[in-house]
Amino acid sequence: MRYAFLPTLMEASTKTSRRNLRVSPADDVLFREAAATLGESVSEFLVESGRERAEMVLADRTEFVLGHDAWKAFAAALDRDAEVNPAVLKLMRRPRPE
Repeated sequence: MRYAFLPTLMEASTKTSRRNLRVSPADDVLFREAAATLGESVSEFLVESGRERAEMVLADRTEFVLGHDAWKAFAAALDRDAEVNPAVLKLMRRPRPE
């Protein structure tokens, strides 16, 4: 499953949002060197790097890739009846702390 809003945002040609960030001098040098190596501006480099990491973080929470045996085990676990855990039941029945 992909987040529906991601392609729409990435396809937009007009950039209207601004982000300011502070970085250490060492990170600044690192970002500048990496951007120059790729022939990109530092902004392009940071936006693309940030986008890739954001997509990976979100994908880790929405996409699962399993082999055949792992999928069968996963599906079987989902199909099992839920077990009542007395400790969890007791916890859920406690009043909320004020």
